[in-house]
Amino acid sequence: MSTPIYIFTALLPFVTALLIFGMRYVAQIQQAKARLAGDEAYRHLVEKVAGEQATALAAIETRLSAIEKILKDVG
Repeated sequence: MSTPIYIFTALLPFVTALLIFGMRYVAQIQQAKARLAGDEAYRHLVEKVAGEQATALAAIETRLSAIEKILKDVG
């Protein structure tokens, strides 16, 4: 067996292991980025819903105060 072929076959498992670990590392980075983007989208959704709830609560408080005024005038 010639020396270049021997070195190639000896190093091939190490190169393969490095490639596998490299691909796993890149995949974990991509998963973390996707998770972060999902968390950001969820955070924006929660902020939007909280704002809408505050608006709805203000409308309900306005209606309730009007009803209380009417009941006080009648009673």
